Amino acid sequence: MTQLTLYNTRTRAKAPFTPLDASNVRAYLCGPTVYDRAHLGNARNVVIFDILIRLLRRLYPRVTYVRNITDIDDKINNRAKERGVSIEQVTEGPIRWYHEDMGALFTLPPDIEPRATDHLAEIIEIIERLIQNGHAYVAEGHVLFSVASDKEYGKFSGRTPDELIAGARVDIAPYKRDAGDFVLWKPSTPDLPGWPSPWGRGRPGWHIECSAMSWKHLGQDFDIHGGGDDLIFPHHENEIAQSCCAFPGSHFANVWVHNRMLLVNGEKMSKSLGNFLVLHDVLAKAPGEAVRFLLMRSHYRSTLDFSDAALIEARKELDRFYRALETHSGIEAAAEIPASVLEPLCDDLNTPGAIAALHALADAALAGDASAAAGLKAAGAVMGLFNLSPAQWFAGDVPAEVRALADARIAARKARDFAQSDRLRDEIAALGYTVEDGPNQTYKLRKS
Repeated sequence: MTQLTLYNTRTRAKAPFTPLDASNVRAYLCGPTVYDRAHLGNARNVVIFDILIRLLRRLYPRVTYVRNITDIDDKINNRAKERGVSIEQVTEGPIRWYHEDMGALFTLPPDIEPRATDHLAEIIEIIERLIQNGHAYVAEGHVLFSVASDKEYGKFSGRTPDELIAGARVDIAPYKRDAGDFVLWKPSTPDLPGWPSPWGRGRPGWHIECSAMSWKHLGQDFDIHGGGDDLIFPHHENEIAQSCCAFPGSHFANVWVHNRMLLVNGEKMSKSLGNFLVLHDVLAKAPGEAVRFLLMRSHYRSTLDFSDAALIEARKELDRFYRALETHSGIEAAAEIPASVLEPLCDDLNTPGAIAALHALADAALAGDASAAAGLKAAGAVMGLFNLSPAQWFAGDVPAEVRALADARIAARKARDFAQSDRLRDEIAALGYTVEDGPNQTYKLRKS
C-alpha cells in the first residue's frame, strides 16, 4: 500500500501516517459556528480535509469523519437577542446554508455531525473531571482551566508564557488566578440561553465543546484533528490541555493538520478592508467545482491568493480536463488511481503536484489515449473533481438567451436559411460563446 505522509503541527515535522487502528481511521474537523453564512476561508478548510478523507478511504477499509457544529456561542446569543428569537431560530438558516454551500463544492458530508447543544452532559462530565484532577477551579459562578496546572500548556503552539497571555484575547477578570486561565463554564443571566449544571445555570466556553464532541464520537485518543492555522492558539492549544488533563495518559489527537488561511487580491480577508468574501457570493460567480479547484491549486500549508482572475483561470483548467474526458465519451474510470497522481497526494496532500499529473493525463487523453482518460477520471474522484459529464459542464451555465439563439439557429439550418443561421452564429459569438455543430441537428456551446 502506498504510504501516506502528513505534516504534523504537533511535532512540526512530516512523518508517515500510522493509524491507531488500521481498521477504522478516526478524524475530526472543527466545523462552523452557525450565526451567518460561511466565508471563503471556511471553504478552503473543508475542501482540503475532504481530499484527505477521500484519500484515506482509498487507503483504509473504514474512516470515521466527524465535523461538529458550534451552536452555543455568544455571537449566536447576540443575534438572537437583536432579533428577539431563540438561538435555534438563529442557527437553523446558517446550518442549512452551510450544507448547501459545502454541497455545491462537492465536499462529502461527515459521518457524524454533532451539535454542541446535544452534548451538555459530556461537557459537564469533562469539567467535573478537570476540577477533580486539580486542573480547574470554580470562581464567582465560572469554572476556569488553570493553565499553571498543566506543564505541557503552550508547547503545541510554541508560545512563551508572555506570548500566551498576550495572544489569548481574554478578559483579565478579577476572579482568575492567572490572566491566561480560560473559561470552561460561565453563568447565564435570565435573558441569555443557559443549562443547569453543578455550578448553576450557565453555558459552556467554546473550547470545551470540541473536546466533549470528539471524546463522545471518537474516544480519548484518535488519529487526525484538522482546522485552519488560525485555530492553533488558543482553540487547539486549549482543546489539548482540557482533554489530556481530563483523561490522564491520553494524547488526544495524534496528527494535527492545519491549512493556511487565504488572501484576497494579495490582502488578508477582512470586513474592515471590504474584501470579506461570503462563499455563497463567490458561488454565484462560477461553478462550485471551479471554486473547489481554485482552493486546491496551492498547497494547503501555503498561502492561497484568491482573485477573480484566478477563478477564471481555474475554470479554464477544468475546461481542458473536461475536453479530454469528452474526447473519450462514456469511458469508465480506471480501477486504480494513476501513481503519478496518488504519489503526490500521499506526500502531505501535494495537490499542485497532483494537478500537474492531471494535465499530463489530459495531454495523453487529448492525443487519443483512452487509458489516460480513464486514469484522469479515477484521479478526479479522489480529488473531488469531474463530478459532471462533459456535456453538463459545458452547458450547465449557458445563459437562456444564448441557448435560445442556438435553438433558433438549428431551426434556421433545418429550413436551409443559411444566411439566418450565420447571423445567429455571429450573435452567439458576440455574447462570448462558440457553437459547434454535431450530428442530427445537435450542437454544443462553449465560452469563447
